[in-house]
Amino acid sequence: MALVLVTGYGGFLGRSICRQLLAAGHRVRGLARQSYPELQALGVDARQGDATRWEDCSTAVQGVDAIIHTAAIAGVWGPRSEFEIINVTATDNLLRAAVETRAQAFVYCSSPSVTFDGCPQRNIDETAPYPTRWLCDYPRTKAIAEQRVLQLGREHPSLLTCALRPHLIWGPGDPHLIPRLIAKCRTGRLRCVGSGTNLIDTVHVEAAAAAHLLALEKLLQSDRQVSGRVFFVTDGDPLPCWEWISQLLRHAGLTPPRGRVPLALAYRLGHALELVYAAGRIASEPPMTRFVAAQLGVDHYFSIEAAQNLLGYRPLGNRWQKLGEMEAWLKKLAE
Repeated sequence: MALVLVTGYGGFLGRSICRQLLAAGHRVRGLARQSYPELQALGVDARQGDATRWEDCSTAVQGVDAIIHTAAIAGVWGPRSEFEIINVTATDNLLRAAVETRAQAFVYCSSPSVTFDGCPQRNIDETAPYPTRWLCDYPRTKAIAEQRVLQLGREHPSLLTCALRPHLIWGPGDPHLIPRLIAKCRTGRLRCVGSGTNLIDTVHVEAAAAAHLLALEKLLQSDRQVSGRVFFVTDGDPLPCWEWISQLLRHAGLTPPRGRVPLALAYRLGHALELVYAAGRIASEPPMTRFVAAQLGVDHYFSIEAAQNLLGYRPLGNRWQKLGEMEAWLKKLAE
């Protein structure tokens, strides 16, 4: 079986990918800035390092058959240079190392936000173009890195590459989306933006990890239909944004707030706050931004036909059942 390097292996998605790789019989090497003894105990060959440093990448990639690159900096606020170094430079380093060491496959974890400019997206597929403007540096830099990964896969004779775009990854242990929603609700800072009926997509972490393994297997089998391509990955069933948020909060034992903010007002407020925070060089994230307002208030859901047909991807199953299984964890989080 293959020796696979997983960058950001200790992250929410990275952990699930590592477990699934090991269960499938692959050998796993992990690269991250921190150490994760619990994953080492499972058999991960842990390498502590930084993908933005060439030396660390070059060492970590030695001898591997494939790379799954999940390490990134997410968020809607922060220094532009930080997003560029972590999201673009690190990807460039790993691609260069993969070529030099003659790795066979490179799977990049991208984001649907690389196509998002604030306008509604309804069942779009991978032919949707990159926008002429982005609302923050995260999708902009992810788009740059994604394009470099795909281009190399189309041009290189032996290194096959592809990119996946999982949307709103959720599940038990989520350290990002769910804790943020619960914290905002508990402190009275959560409001529905727009009507709340706008449709969005989500993807369970186990399904997102499984999609990465399916892509890896296709590339290791030299499937050129997959190489150089990108795939949306979701739960396959868009739902109203506020219904999803409300159900999460109820399972956490919280009452969803009834307050609403018109989308146009939230967007204008976000723009004004961005200008103020930028002018004042305020490091903390504004309470609202244009990107957040648009993500909360407009339709954005995606076709997964390509992932189903070319990768054999299937959504995990009943979303509401999976959510119910998380209730004990959600309530503990809300304590």
